[in-house]
Amino acid sequence: MFGYVRYDFPNLFIKDFMLYKAMYCGLCKSIGASCGQMARVGLTYDMTFLSALLHNVTGTDIRVERQNCFEHCIKKRPIAVVDELTKEIGALNTVMLYYKLTDDIADGGKGRGRRLWFKKGFKRAKKSYPQLVGIVQRFMKEQEKTEKAQTASPDAAADPTASMMRELSEYFLKERASASAGQLFYALGKWVYLIDALDDYEKDVKKKNYNPFILSYGKKSRADLMAQNGEEIAFLFNTIFYDMREGLGGVTFHFNRDLTDNVILRGLPAETERVMRGLQPKKMNEKI
Repeated sequence: MFGYVRYDFPNLFIKDFMLYKAMYCGLCKSIGASCGQMARVGLTYDMTFLSALLHNVTGTDIRVERQNCFEHCIKKRPIAVVDELTKEIGALNTVMLYYKLTDDIADGGKGRGRRLWFKKGFKRAKKSYPQLVGIVQRFMKEQEKTEKAQTASPDAAADPTASMMRELSEYFLKERASASAGQLFYALGKWVYLIDALDDYEKDVKKKNYNPFILSYGKKSRADLMAQNGEEIAFLFNTIFYDMREGLGGVTFHFNRDLTDNVILRGLPAETERVMRGLQPKKMNEKI
């Protein structure tokens, strides 16, 4: 579920790249503040994007100061100052990763040892942000029920995760929540679930794991899947991008939106094309 939300570096302004780096480091410190130092190893690019998006829509200013951290202990670097919003997003990062590892274990994969790294952080998040964790828990249970029911429709399979993101938008945005923001976040959640399922298609065929694309199109190689059903799958993702753009158009931003537009309008389609072509992910080699 993690690792797919990326910026499109060739079309990213330098100012936005510098802001992204500062927010990435700031979120790392925020995870330490809300969930403990061990949980910082679970920092993801996905939540950095979410932090940028939520700060912009809520009108929460981002202060950047030159600071040290445990990885950059000698030379200070620009880092976003920890605020209450990033602490909550840091808690969400830890909770989501904890559930991802739990799901991996349930699918017969490895992860028990790694999940221990986040157990204390998960408990701290649950104590500090019970409503936030409650939202995630409720929809993770719905997602589990949907998968156990062997739901074949990709749209129906993705609905619990998409609905969770919509409710999380209401939680974070509060009085600034809107139907347009809900539409945007629902589409983002749907995309994340389905791009992960498509990327795992061949692995799930081999392991006999649940996957809506297997139930919809059968067990075959990725090459055959795309040759025979590629147009239909592309249409599915294009409808998601349409919903994203529709929602995005109705959301009020308080600051420059170049960074979030780059991710939503360029980064996600590029990542979709990569997965559909069966290519390995490019390393984020623009040094963070």
